[in-house]
Amino acid sequence: MQLALPQLSAHLQKGLRSLYTLHGDEALLIQEAADAIRAAARAQGYTERTVHTVAGTHFDWSEVLAAGGSMSLFADKQIVEVRIPSGKPGKEGSPAIQQLADSAQGNDSTLTLFLLPRLDAATRKGAWFGALEGAGVTLQIDPVERNALPQWIAQRLQRQGQSVAAGEEGQRTLQFFADRVEGNLLAAHQEIQKLGLLHPAGELSQDQVEAAVLNVARYDVFKLSESVLSGQVSRVQRMLDGLQAEGEAAVLVHYTLAEDIRALKRVKDAMAAGKPLPMALREQRVWGPRERLFERVLPRLSEARLSGLLQSAHQVDGIVKGLKVPDWPTDPWQALGRLAMRFSRMCMVR
Repeated sequence: MQLALPQLSAHLQKGLRSLYTLHGDEALLIQEAADAIRAAARAQGYTERTVHTVAGTHFDWSEVLAAGGSMSLFADKQIVEVRIPSGKPGKEGSPAIQQLADSAQGNDSTLTLFLLPRLDAATRKGAWFGALEGAGVTLQIDPVERNALPQWIAQRLQRQGQSVAAGEEGQRTLQFFADRVEGNLLAAHQEIQKLGLLHPAGELSQDQVEAAVLNVARYDVFKLSESVLSGQVSRVQRMLDGLQAEGEAAVLVHYTLAEDIRALKRVKDAMAAGKPLPMALREQRVWGPRERLFERVLPRLSEARLSGLLQSAHQVDGIVKGLKVPDWPTDPWQALGRLAMRFSRMCMVR
């Protein structure tokens, strides 16, 4: 049974299942969902909890299997929590998980909770994950998209009885907040809590928010890729400045940009050869949010434009490795900025 995160609270109020699987890369939302399940379980008498972290290929799954069958003398019900940080249970793990899923059905004395990172499509089709999905409740917990972050912040403020001004002023305040916590949901949560400690319930002014919220942006090359493909030119420049300030390697930033250009070119070539877009994207291992961005961008990128971008990426590759290229800046970050701006503008919605 698949469940969306907003449905979890209502689901738990109706009653607990014996098996839950949470998978996603957003640590805060995973933590909150797991906390909600644990709290509901404690309220129903699940007083004991064991945690097993699967690390390495030689993990002893027999301990997990035994945990489900053993009870404390002082506890009527227990939670068995299995964390797989890599998302790969290994050869021995797959049959063990399927056995755990089978034993969970109808078991009202043990609640089993699996915590996993974001899983790709192939892994979700595997036998062990299919067993978890078939025997219990699975929640795919996706990150909050950048354009949804201001509204997410507003909702979190509302939970603690606070709000921003109505209209354009409030939207500017929320946008400022979102810009300052770029890509870091946990930091946004902490800053919201801090506002709750600093100010009473009610409306917050923009000055109060600006004075309280720190610059806790977590810039990373994957978010940069999304911004470029979304055509968010001003955000791309801000993220490049942030990556440079945080000491990110220019060669890694170039690789990310160049890989997107190469993937777009390969998909375009495959489509020109007669392959359907979904097939071409799968062959290039493009899925999730990136798949949606590719689908939006490809129609506006001609063969000539992609060839030009590919040539520019080749030239910048030399610059980040110390070579001089005519008509290009000698500074690697300036060259990366020119490439990213050119790429991003081609992806803009017009």
